Amino acid sequence: MASTTHKHHDYHMVDPSPWPALASLGAFFLLFGAVALFRFHGDKTFIVFGANLATPWIFYIGLAIVLYTMYAWWSDTIRESHQGAHTPVVSMHLRYGMIMFIASEVMFFVAWFWAFFDASLFPGEAIQAARVQALGGVWPPKGIEVLDPLHLPLFNTVTLLLSGTTVTWAHHAMLEDDRKSLITGLALTVALGTIFSFVQYIEYANAPFAFKGSIYGATFFMATGFHGFHVFVGVIFLAVCLIRAIRGHFTPHKHFGFEAAAWYWHFVDVVWLFLFFAIYVWGGWGGQIHGA
Repeated sequence: MASTTHKHHDYHMVDPSPWPALASLGAFFLLFGAVALFRFHGDKTFIVFGANLATPWIFYIGLAIVLYTMYAWWSDTIRESHQGAHTPVVSMHLRYGMIMFIASEVMFFVAWFWAFFDASLFPGEAIQAARVQALGGVWPPKGIEVLDPLHLPLFNTVTLLLSGTTVTWAHHAMLEDDRKSLITGLALTVALGTIFSFVQYIEYANAPFAFKGSIYGATFFMATGFHGFHVFVGVIFLAVCLIRAIRGHFTPHKHFGFEAAAWYWHFVDVVWLFLFFAIYVWGGWGGQIHGA
């Protein structure tokens, strides 16, 4: 008689895990702590049940919980893959999950593009809603000096396009079981992503406008800043894949972790192209270029 514990399906029944509950707890502390952090840097008052919680430590605790949960949960997932739990059916569902995640990220950026175009196409209405700076009925607003799109933004555009090429090279190398080229391509991609983040930091440090006091600055920094955060996350994602590639985790037939990272990175590339042409080129058209 066959054993009653024998699995007669291609699905993976996950063992009881503490990570979903811990991730929820960390996310709560992270969000609640973000409010406390903002109030700490504001009027230093955040009263909850009679206690002043205006402190940065709640945010840091939440961040630590989230980071640890990510490490532990993904380590379990990698271990399950090595144990053969990721059957073709499970791998297909993992891909569907990644596609749904990227689709949600697309809608996230749609919101920021919507805010930018709403303010730029209807500057008269924007001032009535925001009441932060007289736009003068034009875009860019009067008194705003814009960044030269053919300077650092163009450099970063070329950098990201090159990184998309190197990650594609790494992908093809993996499919051909060329481990050396896989590692080289991933290392170049991580380096180019790091350069992008550094150049964006320089751009922000020398921007002639601030986040507050201007609808132009607010929409600019929110859209490009969130993209910069996604680049940072993508670099970490690819760096982990680089470490795993060095350890020989990926094969031509088992490599979803790298495939998910490559999809995410190409998404970051495409979003930047829209940001570059919409915000830097079109959004700054006709404005006074800073330093010109």
